Amino acid sequence: MTDEYKTISGKSEGYYTEKRSKFLAFAHHVDTLDEVKDLLAQYRKKYYDARHVCYAYMLGAAREDFRANDDGEPSSTAGRPILGQINSNELTNILIVVVRYYGGVNLGTSGLIVAYREAASDAIAHANVETRQIEEIVKYSFAYPQMNDVMRIVKDMNPRIVSQTFENTCEIVLSIRKSEAEQLRSRLAKLL
Repeated sequence: MTDEYKTISGKSEGYYTEKRSKFLAFAHHVDTLDEVKDLLAQYRKKYYDARHVCYAYMLGAAREDFRANDDGEPSSTAGRPILGQINSNELTNILIVVVRYYGGVNLGTSGLIVAYREAASDAIAHANVETRQIEEIVKYSFAYPQMNDVMRIVKDMNPRIVSQTFENTCEIVLSIRKSEAEQLRSRLAKLL
């Protein structure tokens, strides 16, 4: 099992034109379905005069939550090619919106597929693609005298400290790469 995934940071744009039709593509990093819905609402409002606002998204490190939408284009000529670009680049936590301004000439199904694919591809090409780690949260409670032992393990394994409370009973919340989480839990458990 891998504990890494590829996504983009921030936002990028792409563009494609065919027979006077303009395809404006926008790729966004998203973490939740609510973010996707908010961005789609913004694009529909901003580009209210466009013929189509098609999109595809992929969420989660397991890449199991996804959707493609043709927004009135013939079935599978817009959303599917956009989603295909997301899949071929192995990206997740991404939304790609392609806004189409109709140029007066019908492109046909194969022309539409190429246009939406190329617009999405251009947006990805202009994006900053990065590899991120899947992290797991580890909580550990301990008595204050154990502080040095706990901090030695933290220094040795180098997890990210999410929060810590140092009182009579101390608690530390750590975020660590998923593949190393069990080892961290095991080493902390041995301190008891």
